[in-house]
Amino acid sequence: MRTSIPTEASMNTQSDRNSDQPRQKNLRVLRQLFPYLRPYRAIVAGAGLALALTALIPLSIGYGLRAMIDQGFAASDPAMLDRSLLGLLGLIVVMAAATFARFSLVAWLGERIVADLRRAMYDHILRLSPAYFETARSGDILARITADTSVLQVVVGSSLSGGARNILILIGGTIMMMLTSAQLSGLMALMIPLIVVPIVFLGRRVRMLSRASQDKIADVNVYAEETIHGIRTVQAFGHELFDRLRFTAHVEGALSVAMRRIHARAWLTALVIFLVFSSIGIILWTGGHAVLRGELSAGQLVSFSFFSVLVAGAVGAVSELVGDLQRAAGATERIFDLLNVAPTVVAPLKPVPMPVPGRGEVQFENVTFRYPAQPDHPALHDINFAVKSGERVAIVGPSGAGKTTLFQLMLRFYDPQTGVIRLDGIDIRGAAFQDFRSHIGLVPQDPTIFSANAWHNIGYGREGASEDMIVAAAKAAHAHEFLEALPQGYDTFLGEKGVRLSGGQRQRIAIARAILRNPSLLLLDEATSALDAESERLVQDAFARLMQNRTTLVIAHRLATVVNADRILVLEQGKIVATGTHASLIAEGGLYARLAALQFDPNL
Repeated sequence: MRTSIPTEASMNTQSDRNSDQPRQKNLRVLRQLFPYLRPYRAIVAGAGLALALTALIPLSIGYGLRAMIDQGFAASDPAMLDRSLLGLLGLIVVMAAATFARFSLVAWLGERIVADLRRAMYDHILRLSPAYFETARSGDILARITADTSVLQVVVGSSLSGGARNILILIGGTIMMMLTSAQLSGLMALMIPLIVVPIVFLGRRVRMLSRASQDKIADVNVYAEETIHGIRTVQAFGHELFDRLRFTAHVEGALSVAMRRIHARAWLTALVIFLVFSSIGIILWTGGHAVLRGELSAGQLVSFSFFSVLVAGAVGAVSELVGDLQRAAGATERIFDLLNVAPTVVAPLKPVPMPVPGRGEVQFENVTFRYPAQPDHPALHDINFAVKSGERVAIVGPSGAGKTTLFQLMLRFYDPQTGVIRLDGIDIRGAAFQDFRSHIGLVPQDPTIFSANAWHNIGYGREGASEDMIVAAAKAAHAHEFLEALPQGYDTFLGEKGVRLSGGQRQRIAIARAILRNPSLLLLDEATSALDAESERLVQDAFARLMQNRTTLVIAHRLATVVNADRILVLEQGKIVATGTHASLIAEGGLYARLAALQFDPNL
């Protein structure tokens, strides 16, 4: 049986496959917004009251016109005209106040709902495992958070209330027309199908094109974001003209779909207006002859005409609302496609607390893992090893052997299909994410530098760290010298993704972040790979002090960095093929000896 909740992997494939066509045939998808309205029921009620007043007052004006003509003009009663004017002014004051309240409350509600949706989407994104982001397009995710929610803001904060007001006017005006003249109302009823049919037919097309337009805009965002982030590569390879043409093609593609949507909405609006006001003209002609025959009073005809204009305007506005709702439905569908993605790695309902302080003991027991994209190819097969507290263990092997996969499982970015991973004797699947990860410090091969200053980037490793603690961590990582030399020192903006720093400097910022965290378990993924010889010597010295009385797992391609490890695990094709010290593995021969022969002088 297929589950109704998409997984992270299925979400990625479905979004590409269905990007140009809607999966819903109606507006029921908008029901998913109701939970976001419930906390603001009082605001909704107040807006509804103001909306009802702004709809009912124009209808009462139409009734007053009939009385003014039939009782004022026909009876030549000036006092009646005076009372009618005073009554009209009073209604206008009430309607102005109600309009102010409706606009203010509904606009606030639209902004609040969009803010809640954006927060919910961001919170949900942070709960998704890294596997989702390996195939998801960040530009598309950002488009859902920004552009799609902006569509909802316009609809909820403006179009929906105006549309609801016009629906009330449409219903109330229709009732008033029937009370004024059943004959003319019957004629009007015959013309309604001519108005409704194009709304339904063209409305569906508007919705389809709206979804396609939003997806095309997401493609524009994706391409622009990738190009901006890779601007050095673009310019280094002289790719500016090609990327300019590709981006133009994406923009023109989005424009083409948007123009088709605009034309569909324009046809919808124009056709409805033509049919509605043509119907009014026919009704006025019929009603005029009824007045001449004495079957209607002049006041009844004016009143009926007034109601007809209100109803016609309401129908035109409702047709606009249908187009807006179709766009909102497309945006809502894309938003909840993301919100409904079920994380593949979930936190336990009743987490087991981790020991404090942590010891850094690690056990892999019969662990086998396959990536979701390659279910038939095990990345790791039957892995068994244990690391004692304070031990330094190196993990080596050719590219694709599964070294980084071990770290990803250790951090529980994925769960293995079989086997157990323990930290300090606790199965990490039974511990809260924040709890067990707080015991781990990671220095990746390609460190993440945030668009901020050094205080933020190093302090990211430990919430609430003081400036003295951050400086001490920077000194231990030998980052203090170059940070002090920056124009504003530690306050200097490091550029987006640390673009103003060298590779070695970015690596030392990441090392300082891990030092500040003071973890019981260090995971070093080629942590010195981006350093020059002098920087590497300084950092290795810092690591030597840092790793004292602390468990350390080191991934290394450069075997010179692991010769002093307590133990070396050799991985090949997802399996541990050898274990030992540098000297014992050299003497043993095999894969490690071959790798060493490529990197060391054969006489060593």
